[in-house]
Amino acid sequence: MEAELTIVIPAKNEVKMLPKLLKSLCKQDYEGMAQTRVIVADAESTDGTVEVALSFRDRLNVEVIPGGLPSVGRNAGARLATTRFVLFLDADVELPEPTLLRRALWKMTRRDLHLATTNISCRHGGFFDDALYAGNNLVQRMSSFVSPFATGMFMLFDREAFWRLGGFNERALFAEDYLLSKGVERLRFRIVRGKVLTTNRRFKKLGHARMVWMFFKTMLHSWDEGYFLEDQGYWEELEA
Repeated sequence: MEAELTIVIPAKNEVKMLPKLLKSLCKQDYEGMAQTRVIVADAESTDGTVEVALSFRDRLNVEVIPGGLPSVGRNAGARLATTRFVLFLDADVELPEPTLLRRALWKMTRRDLHLATTNISCRHGGFFDDALYAGNNLVQRMSSFVSPFATGMFMLFDREAFWRLGGFNERALFAEDYLLSKGVERLRFRIVRGKVLTTNRRFKKLGHARMVWMFFKTMLHSWDEGYFLEDQGYWEELEA
């Protein structure tokens, strides 16, 4: 079977979370998984992330390349892709449903889509964590009738459409995934039934109120590209 998919995962010091994602990819029932390149764009990790990624080479077609900020790492991986589709995943997610990848690719092909995403749920989250991700899913669903909205946790792109949009803006310091997804044609975007699991570490670091405020500010500045080029302190606080 000729490869049709490349997976790109930006990572920095994800030795604890990355194995969960890679194990979940091993369990996918997508028949082309063995031919799928899994590119980990590593941003100079110091915790053994690279070694953990390469330890999966007997189960996945894994390779590690130099990364940087998520937008830089994603674009670096996408430049190496030659397949029709490119799937961008965050390193701290996992795919709990073994059919998700197969179904997402089927929908991309059947509907001739440019971008597909799915819902987000929190692994071992509390009430407020679950509520905020449920709110995110609702906004994502409602906005799909006007302008696509997807996060880097799961973005399945048609590669040519991705580059026509210019790829991820490497100057963007905040919400670069949203900035890109809103450029997709509404009728070429779908939300695939299912979910990815993530952690609540963003909420623990920044606080629920701060995350909600940043989300609404993103919506308010959705057409102001300059806002996304300003430092909002997101990555500095997460890495603190």
